[in-house]
Amino acid sequence: MTALVADIGGTNTRVALAEGPEIVAGSVRRFLNAEHAGLYDVLRRFLAEMGHPQIDGACAAVAGPVRHGAGSLTNFDWDICEDRIGAVAGTTRVKLLNDLQAQGHALDHLGPDALTPVLDGPQEPGAPRLVIGIGTGFNSTTVYKTAGGTVVTAAECGHMSLPVCDERMLSLARFAAGADGFSDVEDILSGRGLETVYGWTTTAAGAPRTLPGREVLSAIGHDPQAAEALQVFVRMLGRVVGDLALAHLPYGGIYLIGGMARAVAPHLETHGFADSFRDKGRFSSLMEEFAILTVFDDFAALIGCAGYLEDGE
Repeated sequence: MTALVADIGGTNTRVALAEGPEIVAGSVRRFLNAEHAGLYDVLRRFLAEMGHPQIDGACAAVAGPVRHGAGSLTNFDWDICEDRIGAVAGTTRVKLLNDLQAQGHALDHLGPDALTPVLDGPQEPGAPRLVIGIGTGFNSTTVYKTAGGTVVTAAECGHMSLPVCDERMLSLARFAAGADGFSDVEDILSGRGLETVYGWTTTAAGAPRTLPGREVLSAIGHDPQAAEALQVFVRMLGRVVGDLALAHLPYGGIYLIGGMARAVAPHLETHGFADSFRDKGRFSSLMEEFAILTVFDDFAALIGCAGYLEDGE
């Protein structure tokens, strides 16, 4: 079976061909969303570049909520639905997934070289696993193995209230809040979130500045406010990941995925992630039971889409 698979992010859309659960070598293409009128233009362009292959099934992952075969990007205004994807691809076998759901379906198809340990811990076979995406936005999903197959839940937890534990974090929450006065997890734990934290640290230092998130990371060695912003980001990440671990008890492991997850991975050990993750009062000892890994395969969502179709779920 030849499948069309797509990973529709807030900034870029990746499209590829798959044969079974494997991505066809050399078929991955990346398209900048801002340069296209919509997803269907991207898919038509891709299929033309591939020589209009016969497509037996299609699966797309979207960085936003999906319901009744239709989805929307949290951070970009595109119409996305299964029927129109099928019309472009020439197949009636189409599935639209939330992007984190696709990442969850990828776990059983990733090679060991795609995973880097963050915190050691037992990984109980068959137990729930938690996938946390940190990139343009923030979200998580839980992966369950059942007698009927793999079940991957949908969520929009990036829009949960930002946890505030002291006056300093209350100051950050107020700084990050929009016109409605609400500050959510994604306002801090995302690429634009690190930019916001840097704006807060420089404002507090009396010299307000702005830098994109990745440039904040590049400035760590010579900019004290960049170093402070990274530490705040990492410790907040530990707190939120710990909260999600308690909510879902993922004894099968916790997987951090996405561009920002990979970017901050080298800094987690030295900037207080473990302490923040395990700072749960009388439940602190329980937090030793969760292994945490970072996924370094940038095509995991595409692999998950291919795996979903191959498994016939």
